Amino acid sequence: MSEQEGEAQSDRKKYEFQKIIEELQDYEGSGTQLVSIYVPEDKQISDVVAHVTQEHSEAANIKSKQTRTNVQDALTSIKDRLRYYKNPPENGMVLFSGAIDAGGGQTDMVTKVLEGPPQPVESFRYHCDSAFLTEPLEHMLADKGLYGLIVLDRREANVGWLRGKRVEPVKSASSLVPGKQRKGGQSAQRFARLRLEAIDNFYQEVAEMANELFVPERHEMDGVLVGGPSPTKDEFMDGEYLHHEVQDIVLGKFDVAYTDESGLYDLVDAGEEVLADAEIMEDKELMETFFKQLHNGNKATYGFEPTRQNLVMGSVETLLISEDLRDDVAVYDCGGTEEYEVVDHRKNTPTHQCEDGTEVEAEKREDVIEFLMNIADQRGTDTKFISTDFEKGEQLLNAFGGIAGILRYSTGV
Repeated sequence: MSEQEGEAQSDRKKYEFQKIIEELQDYEGSGTQLVSIYVPEDKQISDVVAHVTQEHSEAANIKSKQTRTNVQDALTSIKDRLRYYKNPPENGMVLFSGAIDAGGGQTDMVTKVLEGPPQPVESFRYHCDSAFLTEPLEHMLADKGLYGLIVLDRREANVGWLRGKRVEPVKSASSLVPGKQRKGGQSAQRFARLRLEAIDNFYQEVAEMANELFVPERHEMDGVLVGGPSPTKDEFMDGEYLHHEVQDIVLGKFDVAYTDESGLYDLVDAGEEVLADAEIMEDKELMETFFKQLHNGNKATYGFEPTRQNLVMGSVETLLISEDLRDDVAVYDCGGTEEYEVVDHRKNTPTHQCEDGTEVEAEKREDVIEFLMNIADQRGTDTKFISTDFEKGEQLLNAFGGIAGILRYSTGV
């Protein structure tokens, strides 16, 4: 599989997970009866089954008969699903089950199994509440970007990763740099020289730590942040201790008071603006290209139908879809010719008036993003989801219906 195909599959999988998360967030239970279970890849299925069995037994003590029954039914449903697995899939799995409010005093039993989330499930977790636990999955989907983190002063240093929203401390070091006061009867000049040597040695040690961690991943990284008090971080960066390929991707230096593990979190907070800009830089560049072609190059399309037609012709190089788009497409059979209409996913499918004036019911209805992505996949077109966290990204959703394309060649459609 090519890198391009891998990215397309990853984007599709993230979108599918996002849809499921939004669906799960809409569900409510009348009591603490919605069960969520996060299973890491290295967890034995037999251990998960044993835990579910134990929870089923303990649920017998729930006072409310309805809640007791619903919880036990949810656990039984999860246990039945687990029979199909010898081992958890890669990155683990998440199971949701429970009786949801269907209105009119009625409930429906819902059970969903999500295999191989975008990031590994880090630990086993059992949760029973009136809502499904989706926050860990939301954080996984937000895990765009890989950044190196360095915090240091002349006493200690810590190095780690920022993966999306997760800070991962990895390495630390303590220095042997003496304080500013001269000790042991040494001359002031000798003491100052020894102190500078100790500082230089410590900076080299920190750089070696960082280089060992970052250099192997330098082509996957989106940048490096360096933090600490002045002048330490400035001395470190001005001295060019880091490997040149790591030094080249430093996004900035930031004032951070602490240089232990908590300093890594402070560094992320201090560099929030830089991180936000870096994360959506590709989106900004794509939208700049789109607007340039729209106004001057004639190699742009937007809106559902023109974009669909260009996709079918194979003329779309990059399909641009707003990450906040949530619509369906209804497909109508108009005398053997298919006609399409984008409809609100929350509303019933309307009847459609064909070009010849005939009114018809929808033949089928599906998610508009999946509909367009399927055509894009068949034609070798890249699909990119565009954030609405910047002006032109918001314009894509509000002014262009959330759908656009950069063309390989002008088609006039």
